[in-house]
Amino acid sequence: MIDTINFILTANKVGGVDFLADTTPYLDEAGVYKNSNGYISVHGRLGNFNVTVTEAAVKVRDGSLCKHYLGDNFKTMGRRQIGEAVESLSDELHLPMGEAKVTRLDVAANIMMKYPPEVYFPYLGDKTFAKRLAEPHGIYYVLSGGRLCFYDKVAEQKAHKEPIPELYAGKNVLRYEQRYIRRINKQLLYDVTGGVLSNEYFYKRLLDNWLLSYKSIKKLADINVNFEIMSNKKDFERGIMLLGVNSIGGQEVLLQQIAEAQKKGILKRKQAYDLRQKLNDVCSLKSALVEKSGLVSELDKKMQQAIAFYR
Repeated sequence: MIDTINFILTANKVGGVDFLADTTPYLDEAGVYKNSNGYISVHGRLGNFNVTVTEAAVKVRDGSLCKHYLGDNFKTMGRRQIGEAVESLSDELHLPMGEAKVTRLDVAANIMMKYPPEVYFPYLGDKTFAKRLAEPHGIYYVLSGGRLCFYDKVAEQKAHKEPIPELYAGKNVLRYEQRYIRRINKQLLYDVTGGVLSNEYFYKRLLDNWLLSYKSIKKLADINVNFEIMSNKKDFERGIMLLGVNSIGGQEVLLQQIAEAQKKGILKRKQAYDLRQKLNDVCSLKSALVEKSGLVSELDKKMQQAIAFYR
């Protein structure tokens, strides 16, 4: 489930290797740059990765490990494939990338849903210590060390004018990513290197964190107005009232609040009676005017299935 990743391999990890002389021949589109202090760096490409080489380090960044190894990131790599991908990267660069420090890491999965992804986004509410941002094709949660991202993968692929694999053509594909952008070691309580990525204990920790982060998002009421049985404005008004009752916690909770308001003298006896009657009248039609959409339940189930499948 690892996708975008950044590595840095320093000279002290590979004795006897001259990065500038030994590594740059394996790069495409390589260009040599020299600053005013005579500092030399080489910038090139390796597949979908940007690579910067200096005397002191090699940086491999801004690319998808999954796309580099499997051809696209619609597929999802399991633990063993991640190990194979790091070994393949090592072979291509002739460097021990298992020793490289990981400075950015995205854990992601593409999940086929019953409806278009944007149907589910309104049910993803706030998250503690995160800023929620709503965009046309997704929802993003900004955290101190990274992001949680939910978006329409097919729409993103089309926007980038990239092909959509046949398996996903015409399907509703929701992408959920947990991006570790800063202080990765502190967040994961692990010294994260290329070799650690396929470690069973570490990999399970990544998947558990991915699911727990989703679960920590407040889910909004999974109840919709049932438009199929409505025949007039009065039905619509009652449906809206029912949604309000459910958002508060249900009929019993609201009855208790009315009783408390009467005891405090905020409501007179006749006012409390009228409110109870109105509430009972509206709630008597509960089964008809509103219905459980099942969207949050579907999301919960699919997220749980994702980590079970890729363990």
